[in-house]
Amino acid sequence: MTSIESIRRAPADVATRRARIAVSALFLTNGALFANILPRYPEIKAALGLDNLGYGLALAAFPAGAIAAGLLAATLIRRFGSARIAVIGTVLTSLGLLSAALSPTGVLFAIALFVGGASDAITDVAQNAHGLRVQRRYGRSIINSFHAIWSIGAVLGGVMAAGAIALQLPLAVHLGISTAVFATVALVALRFCLPDRDDQTEEDAVAEPEEISGAVRRGIPARTVVAVIALTLIAMAGAIAEDAGNSWATLYLGDSLGAAAAVAPLGFIALVGAQFVGRLLGDPMTDRFGQRWVARVGGLIAALGMTLALLFPSVPGTILGFAAVGFGIATLIPAAMHAADELPGLRPGVGLTVVSWLLRLGFLLSPPFVGWLAETQSLRAGLVVAPVAALVAVLLAGFLDKRRPRNASD
Repeated sequence: MTSIESIRRAPADVATRRARIAVSALFLTNGALFANILPRYPEIKAALGLDNLGYGLALAAFPAGAIAAGLLAATLIRRFGSARIAVIGTVLTSLGLLSAALSPTGVLFAIALFVGGASDAITDVAQNAHGLRVQRRYGRSIINSFHAIWSIGAVLGGVMAAGAIALQLPLAVHLGISTAVFATVALVALRFCLPDRDDQTEEDAVAEPEEISGAVRRGIPARTVVAVIALTLIAMAGAIAEDAGNSWATLYLGDSLGAAAAVAPLGFIALVGAQFVGRLLGDPMTDRFGQRWVARVGGLIAALGMTLALLFPSVPGTILGFAAVGFGIATLIPAAMHAADELPGLRPGVGLTVVSWLLRLGFLLSPPFVGWLAETQSLRAGLVVAPVAALVAVLLAGFLDKRRPRNASD
């Protein structure tokens, strides 16, 4: 990822400001699309007659699709441009999620999620690459603001879903509206994105499979290999803790704790809302204390909050527990990606691409494992993965950056 020191200072013209709004719209849309279906997963699970293990396996299809397609993003972006690929990916993701919601069988549900996950992975890389183009023209760091807006989109999608549940809106109507609205937003945003391509910025943001394999053949220092593994585990820890809220919070609050249908989505909404706050505070906290201490304290907050929620189960306490998870893990994945992109012995884009791709293993492995524990023990036992993952991040945080001394000119 382009560092703040390397950003070319230039005034932001009208076209650049419009592009920033357009990229913000893409991030908002990306967060809102998935968040609209997540609180309705329990309804889909019941309609398809899935047990907890089958449900977990079906959910794993989304990150499986992301892993299968993730490394194609660089090739597509360099050929067609990041803005166009981000928008096409958004439309395909929305159609994949709509198909999942309307699937008549568990197998078709998983296939639709696989397609949605593949499209989402490509969208994620493309919108970040275009965000870096806009940042370069803006003359200062704005990439973290896009991720904060993604969290706003997730809160918006969760609130839309909760409202649809409260109004007893049929699933097809609710997801049809979501698909139409956010696909349209993405198509309109394309008109205001930066034109053509920026080879320098977009090539630094991503790496093709051949570049990754070439780096391996040339030889990577052992310390760098260890760091890549550790940073991947930190990012996976954030993914596993986040997935506990994404995939299971609504089901746990509704089925295990007896929360009303309109209240059960509040666990997921609390997680993404607190994650938004954590990301807003993440940059100033990182500047002051460094990535590793922010990760350590955040991991401890997530672990303690969710542990207390599981030890003393109640609807309000569980909602607060998921909020603690969202706030605590807010900076883990961005910090791991940033650190990976600055590893010695790897050109810009290689470490970032590898960690971004492999972290999805957390989203892949978590749902089936939690589903298996829920089926053999209880869902409450399965959610122990969240505090355990947070503690793993605490233990490995030493691989993140310490606080950097400010220059006199800063």
